[in-house]
Amino acid sequence: MTRQATRRLPLYGWLTAEAISLLGTRVSMIAIPWLVLVTTGSPTQTGLVAVAEITPMVALKAAGGPLVDRVGPRRMAITADVLSMVAVGLIPLLHRTGHLSFPLLLCLVAVAGALRGPGDAATSALIPALVERAEVPYERATGLSGAIERGSTMLGAALAGGLVAAIGPAYAVAVDAVSFGLCAVVLVVTTRSLEGGGKHHDESHEQDATSYTAELREGWDFLRRDPVLMSLCVMIAITNLLDLAWSAVLLPVWARESGAGITAVGLVFAVWGGASMVGSVIAAAYGTRLPRFATYVVAFLVTGLPRFVLFALGVPLWAILAMCVVGGCFSGFLNPVLGAVQFERIPRAMVGRVTSLSNALCWSLMPFGGLLGGVLVSRFGLDPAIVIVGMAYFVTTMAPALLPSFRGMNRQAPADTRQPVAA
Repeated sequence: MTRQATRRLPLYGWLTAEAISLLGTRVSMIAIPWLVLVTTGSPTQTGLVAVAEITPMVALKAAGGPLVDRVGPRRMAITADVLSMVAVGLIPLLHRTGHLSFPLLLCLVAVAGALRGPGDAATSALIPALVERAEVPYERATGLSGAIERGSTMLGAALAGGLVAAIGPAYAVAVDAVSFGLCAVVLVVTTRSLEGGGKHHDESHEQDATSYTAELREGWDFLRRDPVLMSLCVMIAITNLLDLAWSAVLLPVWARESGAGITAVGLVFAVWGGASMVGSVIAAAYGTRLPRFATYVVAFLVTGLPRFVLFALGVPLWAILAMCVVGGCFSGFLNPVLGAVQFERIPRAMVGRVTSLSNALCWSLMPFGGLLGGVLVSRFGLDPAIVIVGMAYFVTTMAPALLPSFRGMNRQAPADTRQPVAA
């Protein structure tokens, strides 16, 4: 194995583990809401499942950052994967034995969400070390990660549609449980060279031991004082709220009321994910040449409102899928931009707590997304609910054109807060 291949093995292993984990997560993202919808017939209860998962996830994303910095992101990520395998695996097991009541499902989903909080934070916190060792720019790593995420969305959605139709939604969740176990194995094998490198404390931090609360406060102070990161977090928090209302409630209800069925839901996610993967690959190759602010705004303009309009108009499925190709491709440029901006601006010694807090803030409104979708559908009907969410999405994503702080993403952070990476 060449020196370059050896140095990039942890990055490739991390990307492989991400692909496996995200593939399973995308299956559960479709299977669990569908399980609740077909067994209860209630959009509100379908939304409650999303609340049960995301609330503890957001809370532990916010609170777990210092723990990630202390324990090390590699160890935390592997531990969370192993425990998640057990929690998620209980869902199909209890369903098979006839003991999976709705309250128990909510509890298991909440445990899985609680584990995903620090697990996802640890996975993200590995990126600076992976980039440094592989000697690649941030846009390359975040672009490849985005392509993996989008590709997993495409394959996971298609797999979920087939599995749910063939074996039922509860048993389809078993794929997610298996994926967590495989992910842990891949990380153990391929990232050994990063062991012990998860804690990047500077000398003063090592000399002055601080309390967990003080470290958490230090991360929050850094985040709130950076206008670029804080502005992005607020915008993304609102769009995530609307996206979850869409994916957890509006889209499944559309599939049921239109007669398109669960197969159409899988097709929408699959086509969108495939197009997004293409966009992410392009962004990985050429992202360093693109103006970040303009790319961000244009991508959200194309990927936001049009999808809601077409669904509300009741156009044929082929038109919706065509929109998914265009919108999905543009959406693939978003994560590389966001990732590069974030990791360039955060000091390595604080990457765990700051990324945890920023991710938690971005996810903070998501517990209400499912409830929002359920309430809107119950109160106004499906089509008006889609229009309301679409217009809110448009207003939120176009806000950067009016806020000067967003334009700061085109400028790199001061040199003392970034880690130089070879191109």
